Amino acid sequence: MEATERQQILRRYLGHTRQFEAAAARHAASSAAVTPLATLDAEYQPELTARELEVLQILADGLANHEIAKQFFLSVETVKTHVRSLLAKLQARSRAHAVAVGFRRQLIS
Repeated sequence: MEATERQQILRRYLGHTRQFEAAAARHAASSAAVTPLATLDAEYQPELTARELEVLQILADGLANHEIAKQFFLSVETVKTHVRSLLAKLQARSRAHAVAVGFRRQLIS
């Protein structure tokens, strides 16, 4: 990278920084209340589809993806999609965590 390129990048960076600081100052001047993310998480719990609930119940039974696929006449990829969706909606880190959250929220028994 040549010196002129570095100078152009630095100038753009400084320009963006000034714009950001000006926008932040305008935002701070307005008295807009910001809702903390934790509050939003507690209030917003996306609903699971009927199929996702079925998959969650089967996950609680300890079945693997290919076993779930066979039971519901689905492809393994479709089961993986349902599991990924469950993990996202329940904000779970793993299948076991998703099952625990499901029990805690009384989504499954």
